[in-house]
Amino acid sequence: MTAFLLGVLSSLLATALVLVAGWFRVGRPRWWLVGLLSRLTGTGITRLYGRQGSSEADLARDLARARWVKVLVGRGNVFTRDTFAPLWSGSPTPVQVLLPDPDSDSASGSWLANRGTDLGHTDPGFGPELLRAQVRVNIDYLDRVGRRNPALDLRLFDLPNTFRIIATDTGAYLTFYSRYEHGRHSPCLHLTSSGTLYDAALGLFEFAWANSAAARGGDG
Repeated sequence: MTAFLLGVLSSLLATALVLVAGWFRVGRPRWWLVGLLSRLTGTGITRLYGRQGSSEADLARDLARARWVKVLVGRGNVFTRDTFAPLWSGSPTPVQVLLPDPDSDSASGSWLANRGTDLGHTDPGFGPELLRAQVRVNIDYLDRVGRRNPALDLRLFDLPNTFRIIATDTGAYLTFYSRYEHGRHSPCLHLTSSGTLYDAALGLFEFAWANSAAARGGDG
């Protein structure tokens, strides 16, 4: 039931992403028109980045100004980059982080294991165990950060591993991963906090947070 409800919410957001991405492929993006449509429809979409990586400069600026930060990611490599560095340097900004549980298994395999298998279709170096290992490294990294910064709260989830949310009090960056591609190759939406899609993204995060578990400590 949990996965079903999360899947329904994901589908609604994914539909909006596909429509906007398709429109942008037609011609040169017209930001004033995007802003107008955003106000008329209430969706709150203000920017579309063709690749997730191209959003990092704007993301870093927004994180530096944020009153709070909520992050749900599929792997967590972004935490080791300069984008998040100011938040790890003793910043009092509350940061909630959700990472996939690398030790979760079920009869049909965990969502993380399935994601690793899917990535292996286009990236021969990938598979379930490599993705698990990378997530474990990032959990250990955040565990060490959390020992010096009590404003960081890390939890683990085992739910559909298909999107990334980085939200602040002013907006959110939303990426839906293509099934067989790394997230960095996927388009990313910026959502203003006054739009309905921002509320939906926060709802997805809170749903996943409520169904997560406390992270186990690293090896020190």
